[in-house]
Amino acid sequence: MARQFTRKKLEPVPIPADERLTGRAVWGATIGNILEFYDFGTYSFFAIPIGQAFFPASDPFASLMLSLATFGAGFVTRPIGAILLGSYSDRLGRRPAMTASFAMMSAAILVLAVTPSYETIGIAAPLLVIFARLVQGFALGGEVGPTTAYLMEAAPAERRGLAVSFQPASQQIAATAGALVGEILSLTMTSEALNAYGWRIALLLGAATLPFGLWLRSALPETLHRPEAPVPGIQPVRRSLAARRIMSLGFVILASCTIITYVTGYMTTYALNTLQVSAPLAFGATLISNSVGIAAALLGGWLADRAGRRHIMIWPQITALLITYPVFFWISESRSALALLGGLGALTLIGTIPYSAFYVSMAEGLPKNIRGGAFAMIYAFAIAIFGGTAQPLVTLLIHLTGNALAPAWYMLVASAAGLCAMLMMPETAPPKIQSTNKRSPS
Repeated sequence: MARQFTRKKLEPVPIPADERLTGRAVWGATIGNILEFYDFGTYSFFAIPIGQAFFPASDPFASLMLSLATFGAGFVTRPIGAILLGSYSDRLGRRPAMTASFAMMSAAILVLAVTPSYETIGIAAPLLVIFARLVQGFALGGEVGPTTAYLMEAAPAERRGLAVSFQPASQQIAATAGALVGEILSLTMTSEALNAYGWRIALLLGAATLPFGLWLRSALPETLHRPEAPVPGIQPVRRSLAARRIMSLGFVILASCTIITYVTGYMTTYALNTLQVSAPLAFGATLISNSVGIAAALLGGWLADRAGRRHIMIWPQITALLITYPVFFWISESRSALALLGGLGALTLIGTIPYSAFYVSMAEGLPKNIRGGAFAMIYAFAIAIFGGTAQPLVTLLIHLTGNALAPAWYMLVASAAGLCAMLMMPETAPPKIQSTNKRSPS
């Protein structure tokens, strides 16, 4: 078997054609992303009691807005982490960058979980929480780019779509885990106990992944120095027009994906605060939606390996755009379990598929020497601008208009922008997939 060696430990690294992507490589690459979205999802689910613990205010709306603003503080340092850790991954390797970001991320979530309330230590409480969010944001900024690059580089060409789809799938896995923990806690604890310390239990469960994650990542083979076949139609030049075009379109698509993801993640708070449904139903709706999202993300990657990247981006995105408003109208009018579970589940199923195809398309289109850093930077800026503001903006829109359909308006604008950018993305699938797709009847 053909081999080459990394610069540091001279460990043998099989070339992509010789390796089937192992479960350990997938989980090692995505466990940081799982922790990220578990934490973010948990914070969203428990935004109300977290606000009461660290940001007491006479007005419940003001307390919630302060809590959500702190949630957004973690996005401020994301671009810095993306530039430093992403560049580090392009120079010295994907694995050390992924390990460093995971360690910082885990330490931050632990600080957030054990920080005493405002009543106990006063102003130090919100300051510690904000500090933890800033550290976590820095770590998360350098997480997605190197891990997406790793998954693409570790997989055979004909399975890149499925391999990279574990990146968005891991986000859904994490959100599902967070919703499941919230559902169990809401069913087994009183409302008073849930608001007082239930959210701390949920965060500590996420922090418990630290030793397992570090063990997984420390044993991963490095992929930075592997030989790689050129992508058809894309010039592998750092400052090529094709690369700049993909980066610009990628920013728009990632902004669209970010808004949809975080508005969907807000559904538990939305269901509790705006629709006034029971806590088990609110957590149950998010649990069902995210469970469906796992299958949809993997399905999107699998389809991208068979039908090409562009088709799997465009057609599901059009469908999601058409059904968003009717689904939210049904949910807001009926406020029933069927509407929350069925409507949100259907929207997640269709709306998740195109982004798996996009992830692999962008990773393939970026030159290898800037792939980790460029992907991380674009992702971080999209998240910082649109992710950190999504939930406070939706909350503010609902408060100002009194209209429960405000989340649908924002999602429609985001979906339309994403679709326009997807229509301009080049096809980056390997020639075999492209030729098979051209021979297939339209």
